[in-house]
Amino acid sequence: MVELVTALIESFLHSPVVIAIGVGIVAAAGAWLQGRVSGARKEREKQAADEAQARTIADQVQNDVGALPADAARQELGKWSRD
Repeated sequence: MVELVTALIESFLHSPVVIAIGVGIVAAAGAWLQGRVSGARKEREKQAADEAQARTIADQVQNDVGALPADAARQELGKWSRD
């Protein structure tokens, strides 16, 4: 019985059709995995760029607020506060 199964498996492995199907499955799985890794890397890069841009804008706002005289800053910020 074992010899029969072994002979059957061996005949499958020597068949060009079975080999082509196996190579196709492995190639498709590899391409899918590569796409997943590439997409995740692009998303991380996009988020890092967005965070850097937000930090730059926050720094500019902080500098602008710090450059105003105290009275002008109070007057400007008073527009935004709720009384």
